[in-house]
Amino acid sequence: MTRRFEGKRALVTGAAGGVGRATVDLLREEGAAVVGVDLREADGVRACDVGSPASVSAAVAAAVEEMGGLDVLVNVAGIDQFRRFEDLDLEIWNRHLDVNLTGPMLMSQAALPHLRASRGNIVTIASIAGLRAQPYQAAYCASKAGVVMLMKSLALELHADGVRANTVCPGGVDTDLPMAAAAEHADSKLDWGLLTETAGGRYGFMPPRDIADAVAYLASDAAASVTGAVLSVDRGTAC
Repeated sequence: MTRRFEGKRALVTGAAGGVGRATVDLLREEGAAVVGVDLREADGVRACDVGSPASVSAAVAAAVEEMGGLDVLVNVAGIDQFRRFEDLDLEIWNRHLDVNLTGPMLMSQAALPHLRASRGNIVTIASIAGLRAQPYQAAYCASKAGVVMLMKSLALELHADGVRANTVCPGGVDTDLPMAAAAEHADSKLDWGLLTETAGGRYGFMPPRDIADAVAYLASDAAASVTGAVLSVDRGTAC
């Protein structure tokens, strides 16, 4: 097996489950030293609230101290809560922006000095919801569309420093995130047929490893000429 990340050091947010856990496992399998963080500390994953500047700063500093530097930042942490637009209150709107958009901004900013030193790269998980509208997910779509443009902007700004920034846009993934969002509104009058069609149910839900494979490609030297890219991994859902 090719060990693409031998000697590399990676920090992964949202590492407690789903895509984050799959990404941590794959990077380690391929030789990387990896620190995983999540909102709550559990199972070898450190606590970090990606929406808190103080928490982010502490988490990045601790990871860099432990690993001796940083080559790859993977922003996975995210939330999704279904709401009809008329029922979307400011608290839920702000929480989506805090976790899904401000989180990658804060993590990328804190990691930047170390990524400049290593000429490393950032890979951030957005969603096909950042490329194609989905019903009952106005806050989620807005936050993920923001992620896409954030990474494109960083790719342009940091190119001269040798730092790459790319985005993966998954379709439906078999994780707790969509399941929890669905369970929250199990008895509502949402149009589940429409939601499922646009969210990825048309072709079924993919395993988290499929997304981790895309992350690993973009983070690897094989993608040395790739920056500002948006890689959709969605079985053609967004076509």
